[in-house]
Amino acid sequence: MTDNDWWRGATIYQIYPRSYQDTTGDGIGDFKGITRRLDHIAALGVDAIWISPFNRSPMKDFGYDVSDYRDVDPMFGTLDDFDALIARAHELGLKVTMDMVMSHCSDQHEWFRESRQSRDNPKADWFIWADALEDGSAPTNWLSVFGGPSWEWDSVRRQYYLHNFLASQPDLNYHNPDVQEAMLGEIRFWLDRGVDGFRFDACNYHFHDDKLRNNPPAQRGSGSSFIEASNPYSFQDHLYDKSQPENLAFLQRVRALLDEYDARTSVGEVGDEHRSYDTVAAYTRDGRLHMAYTFDLLADQFTAGFIRQTIERIGDKVSDGWVCHSFSNHDVTRHVTRWAEPGDDRQRLAKFCISLLTSLRGSICLYQGEELGLPEADVAYEDLTDPYGIRFWPGFKGRDGCRTPMVWEGDRPFGGFSKTNADKPWLPVPQEHIELAVDQQGDGSVLAHYRDAIAARQGDPALVKGDVKFIDGLPHDVLAFTREHEGARRTCVFNFAREERRIAMSLDEIADFPAARDLLATQEGGELILPPLGFAMTA
Repeated sequence: MTDNDWWRGATIYQIYPRSYQDTTGDGIGDFKGITRRLDHIAALGVDAIWISPFNRSPMKDFGYDVSDYRDVDPMFGTLDDFDALIARAHELGLKVTMDMVMSHCSDQHEWFRESRQSRDNPKADWFIWADALEDGSAPTNWLSVFGGPSWEWDSVRRQYYLHNFLASQPDLNYHNPDVQEAMLGEIRFWLDRGVDGFRFDACNYHFHDDKLRNNPPAQRGSGSSFIEASNPYSFQDHLYDKSQPENLAFLQRVRALLDEYDARTSVGEVGDEHRSYDTVAAYTRDGRLHMAYTFDLLADQFTAGFIRQTIERIGDKVSDGWVCHSFSNHDVTRHVTRWAEPGDDRQRLAKFCISLLTSLRGSICLYQGEELGLPEADVAYEDLTDPYGIRFWPGFKGRDGCRTPMVWEGDRPFGGFSKTNADKPWLPVPQEHIELAVDQQGDGSVLAHYRDAIAARQGDPALVKGDVKFIDGLPHDVLAFTREHEGARRTCVFNFAREERRIAMSLDEIADFPAARDLLATQEGGELILPPLGFAMTA
């Protein structure tokens, strides 16, 4: 029977296609490479894959600037290659979700090419155009995430157009019903092709304030840690350039379309600083998105108190919706680097983190390479490709460090990622990554523990769908909670300290994780003895 609810509590594996597996020798990953490596993903025990953007694009922002929504970029292959990928994934029991970038497109898209030609052509109002102020300055004070004003002057129309990201990524005008219809048609194209779901990029940027009101200054310290302090974007309270109420009705239309097909799902990316929980709550109720995520667990903080506070606030705000958690993705520093303290064994930290992530309430998303314990790569300035990092270097080094190629074989050039004859693939492969390649991960490895932790979650309805209740009265660096669903119950305890903790607690039989036995708690005289970065959960 079709399980339309498969996404609830699912484990999703994110693939950054440029960096997964190159089969052509051009130093860039492709669809055939992903298909070749699907067995690795299936062996992890996950439910689905999420493939970052692969639509045709000039690649100014590496696919997040789409020039044709109904085609794939030739660097990744063909539509037939993508169909073969879907077919093989489905054979292995994997769902396939894709990135859908709808808030903006490329300035090379035919829609924008037409729109900028005049003020009265059929697509003149498909983008957000506005006259200059009397002094020639931009219509509002809005700022781009990637730096500078979010308005760009066009010499043909003699107007400004809005871009929340790069100037080559003009924002679509969702106040125009024709734009909504067009984008729903693009979604339907991929649904008809067999895609099981979508990750909607920047989904709270679809609408802007049509009165073009200025944003007020932000209360300092209230912004998202994802927007670096080196970026003035964090100086504003973004009341008017995103998260507008009109988006709710459009998301209902998106959900209605998805519901025409069996077992489809959606997850929305919500970057909304201190209002993120309210936005997620609104976006995942009343027949809108299936689930959404914020940047809270992609932050620099990693303490028992922060995790509890985040999960409790989500539970309070998103009582009728569903969230998707991740510790790493293509936009942030890999978590074993981000959260490591001096002297930490990062492989131990990686095992601790996946044990925690697979215990949380919500769906979860893993980012390629984290199952190997890969640290953030140190990419030299001359090797940078990320426009965000190039713009804010050296205060912010950009996102290339988490996007370097996946490593498969420790004795092959570039870790088996590519047979390119060039000096290096599109990004360099660090030697410390090659030493952690898939074929180097044996018994007791991070990869072995990822498989164990995911299997423990997948086999337990309490961990997949259960409610969460935190346990009080513990040291500040120990986090404990129960998960319960229809009679199934687990107790989970995590020691965030880098030293042993003893707590007055007795558990029933403690679940065994063979690849992480040095992290497992023991019991003695009514006490639970937790090793540094140790954990326990009932069997």
